[in-house]
Amino acid sequence: MARVLVVGRIHEAGIALLRSEPGLSVDTIDEGERDTLERALSAAEAVIVRTAPLSDPSIAAAPRLRVIAKHGVGYDNIDVEAATARGVPVTVTATANATSVAEFTWGQILALAKLSCAMDAAVRAGDWNARHRLVPLELADRTLLAVGFGRIGTRVVRRALAFEMRVLVFDPYVPAERIRSAGCEPVASLDDGLARADVITLHCPLTTETRGMIDRERLDRLRPGALLVNTARGGLVDEAALVAALRECRLGGAALDVTLHEPLPVDDPLLGAPRLLLSPHVAGVTAESARRMALEAAENVLAGLTGRLRPGVVVNPEVLR
Repeated sequence: MARVLVVGRIHEAGIALLRSEPGLSVDTIDEGERDTLERALSAAEAVIVRTAPLSDPSIAAAPRLRVIAKHGVGYDNIDVEAATARGVPVTVTATANATSVAEFTWGQILALAKLSCAMDAAVRAGDWNARHRLVPLELADRTLLAVGFGRIGTRVVRRALAFEMRVLVFDPYVPAERIRSAGCEPVASLDDGLARADVITLHCPLTTETRGMIDRERLDRLRPGALLVNTARGGLVDEAALVAALRECRLGGAALDVTLHEPLPVDDPLLGAPRLLLSPHVAGVTAESARRMALEAAENVLAGLTGRLRPGVVVNPEVLR
């Protein structure tokens, strides 16, 4: 009987799908210490993991492992190189939370542009005259730069066009004609796009190429009053440089759903930065997406155990050859 390990809580629909499959047993554990995880992995042939680190030692502790299914799309908590060396495919729930993240991104853009948090705080403090000091922005006819034009970025862009914004896209891996056909303008360099944008939204993976891509030099390229939203990965933004830019009033505001350290330490400078909206890595978490992610992760496990994985959901497809 093949054993599947689920690390962290997922929607019961995913668990039910796995348990309905003949010849499978399902074990669940909370996201905890490495020793607990490695003991549980020792008999597992498949694992579903949310945010718990799955390091080289953990993968080595699972000699029977045949597939790793990430519950989500970001996989920087998984040592993909170690999995590849073992011939173990790593899968993601490629489409499950794209709409949720796109909607959340737009919620943050609107909250920043319309000064929603400051307006709320003023009313609660009895400062009705704040309506004369706090001046929101209109987004129509302003320019949005989407960094990344994948499943999430394309959805964010469609919503920007509905708001009558000009849309620039930087994604060196997408043909320029595909970007133009979506009603957007491709930019050849990130620096060019940043210099022209009023709103910047990040939708790319965390890699050696993108780590720290929004640094002090690039923040200095932004127009005064520009808005920055990151619902992708924490390491994309130099957080110290962002705090400095906000304190020096060089940015109109920023929103981070993801940070370098999660959860944030109580003394993290981000917590004291002005005009910064913070959320606990929840952009992709809705009632609907939680069910979809659990089902897709379970389907990836079943496909991995039977040799039916689609290359499009595998981040190391070379192991399928």
